[in-house]
Amino acid sequence: MDTLSYKTISANKATVTKEWVIVDATDQVLGRLGAKVAKLLRGKYKPNFTPHVDCGDNVIIINADKVKMTGNKWTDKVYLSYTGYPGGQREMTPARLQAKPNGDDRLLRKVVKGMLPKNKLGAKLLNNMYVYAGSEHKHDAQNPKSIDINLLK
Repeated sequence: MDTLSYKTISANKATVTKEWVIVDATDQVLGRLGAKVAKLLRGKYKPNFTPHVDCGDNVIIINADKVKMTGNKWTDKVYLSYTGYPGGQREMTPARLQAKPNGDDRLLRKVVKGMLPKNKLGAKLLNNMYVYAGSEHKHDAQNPKSIDINLLK
């Protein structure tokens, strides 16, 4: 058996092929959409996935204001944050977060950030996501291709 023919191929910054993809968030469940977007950002759908390299795609999410949540999660789910001061624990529901200025972007970033690695790579990967409330975006020069998020596992 020739073991030299079985080389593990590890991608690096120079050999990675990054693409631009558009995801339409209309009537998508927020958590399931976030999980699939996190896998796209990470590059897990690619055959040359390498855990320590940014080999994922740049993802443009349009119609972020039309996401949905099942059950009563818009009002019952609570996101906690802490200011650092005594008694500084704050709570926010997804409905209140989305009602704020730029709330659709903040809500989707909060969801996807929790599904990415908690290190420098995860912070860098989150910068490859662009969220727009309407159907218009400013990335036409990158020639993004539109994908159906429901076809991904």
